[in-house]
Amino acid sequence: MTKIKVERMSSFNEVIFNNSPKKTGYSFPAEWAKHEATWLSWPHKEASWPGKIETIYAPYCEFIKIVSEGEKVRININDEETKAFAISELRKAGADLGQIEFYFNQSNDAWCRDHGPAFLLNEAGDKKVIVDWDYNAWGGKYPPYDLDDVIPTKIAEHFNLPVYHPEVIMEGGSVEFNGAGTILTTTACLLNENRNPQLTKEQIEHYLLEFYGAEQVLWLGDGIVGDDTDGHIDDITRFVNEDTVLTVVESNPLDENYLLLQENLEALKAMRLLNGKALNIVELPMPSPVIHEDTRLPASYANFYIANAAVVVPTFRDVNDKKALEIIQGVFPDRKVVGVDSTDIIWGLGSFHCLSQQEPAIKKITDL
Repeated sequence: MTKIKVERMSSFNEVIFNNSPKKTGYSFPAEWAKHEATWLSWPHKEASWPGKIETIYAPYCEFIKIVSEGEKVRININDEETKAFAISELRKAGADLGQIEFYFNQSNDAWCRDHGPAFLLNEAGDKKVIVDWDYNAWGGKYPPYDLDDVIPTKIAEHFNLPVYHPEVIMEGGSVEFNGAGTILTTTACLLNENRNPQLTKEQIEHYLLEFYGAEQVLWLGDGIVGDDTDGHIDDITRFVNEDTVLTVVESNPLDENYLLLQENLEALKAMRLLNGKALNIVELPMPSPVIHEDTRLPASYANFYIANAAVVVPTFRDVNDKKALEIIQGVFPDRKVVGVDSTDIIWGLGSFHCLSQQEPAIKKITDL
C-alpha cells in the first residue's frame, strides 16, 4: 500500500495539491457504474438502535441478499463470534454466502457510507485508489469513532491500494455524484462548524474537487427534519443519471419539511450542469412522519441504494411506498426496484444508502 502525501503551499488561496487524485487522473464514479462489491460494517452498537437492534437484522440481511445477487458484499466484522452470528442471520434470509466476504476490520458503528473507503478509478478504468477522509461521527456527536476512522486505510492495506489522506472531515452521505464532473451537497452539513471550522466554503469546494476528481460543486440548503447528520444529501436529492435527479418533496404545507424541501426544489431548478443544461428533476414523495418514542425520524425514499442488479428502496409501511417505488422504477428501467421495510432500521437515523458504500469494478485487460 502506498500512502500518498499531499503537498500544499503556505497560503490556502494558492493551494496546489500537486499529486491529488484529480491531478493524477482519478475520479469518483457514479453509483450506477458497475460495482465489484458493496461494503458494509455489521451492526452491533445497541445504542444506535436502543431497544430495537434485534429487529433490524432481518431487513438488513434481506438488503444483503438482494445486493449479493449482482455483486460481492464485503462486510467489516469485529470478531469471530459476530461473524458466526452474521452468517446465521444471513442464512435465515436465504442469502448466497458464496457472494459474501468478511473482513476483520473492527468498527464502532454500522454507517459505512460515512466511514467507509471512497474508491476512485483512473481514466482508463483499470486502476483504483482509496481516499481516506477524516471522520468524527457527524461533528463529534457519537464517540468513540476511532475504529471507524481508520477502516478505509485498513481496507487499502489489505488490497494493497494507494491511499490518499486529505486530513479534513468528510462523509460519504454528504456528497452525491453524477459521474460527469458534478458533485451535489448541502451547506447545512459541509459548512457546519462541527466539521471543518478552519475552512471556508471555497476551500471545502477545493478539497471536494481535488479529492473526488470533479469539476463543479452544486449546493443545496437544509436536510430533512430528524437527520442527525446535519443535512446529508442522500436523504433529499439523488442523481440517477448524468443530468437527472430524484428529489423528495412534502405535499402537506403544515409539515416541518414542506418549506425547506420547496426551497431545495427551487434551488435545483436554478442549477446548471457543466454543459449548461438545467437538471431534469423528478419529484419523489415523502412518507408520512415516522415517529418513535416521540422522536421524528429521517424517513426518506431518497435513501435508496443502486446496486448492480437492483435498486433497494427503504419503505415505511406507508401509503406512499407504492408510489415511490413506481417513480424510482421509472428512472431505472434497466434494474429491478425492490422495497425493503426500513421502519425499524430508521430508528438508527439512517437507512440502506447510509449503511453501504460501493466499490467500483475495474476493467480487466481482456475488457480493454
